[in-house]
Amino acid sequence: MDDPRAADVRELLGIHLAYMKSQSPPENVFALDVSGLLDPAVTLYSYRRDGELLGIGALKHLGDRCGEVKSMHTAAAARGAGIGRTMLTYLIGTARGRGYHLLSLETGSMAGFEPARALYASAGFSECEAFGDYQPSPHSTFMALSLT
Repeated sequence: MDDPRAADVRELLGIHLAYMKSQSPPENVFALDVSGLLDPAVTLYSYRRDGELLGIGALKHLGDRCGEVKSMHTAAAARGAGIGRTMLTYLIGTARGRGYHLLSLETGSMAGFEPARALYASAGFSECEAFGDYQPSPHSTFMALSLT
């Protein structure tokens, strides 16, 4: 686990949020900021090498044995090294360990999100309907993975 208030985490979150805002209409940016990551239902994890923050990812408890992947981001200098896949694998394992039956996520539907959608699909996620408080949108792709 990591603290979203840590300086390097805040910096990477800022980069993540700026990218989300550059790719999606404002009403379709659902990435969590520091305060959102401090929600007791959310746990933030980090990937570090020799103390350097290279990636983040979070799990949000949705209730009823369901969770949501949030705030997945790999530092630009570390892309292509498998860090995103490692983080996603860890989040899936953690969700299983918590007894979740379903793990869902929302990501963008635009071209800039294609690498993320491909990563999620390669891990077994498939497209699904909007879930939780999300509304259907042409700017969002909803995906889910059964953990049973």
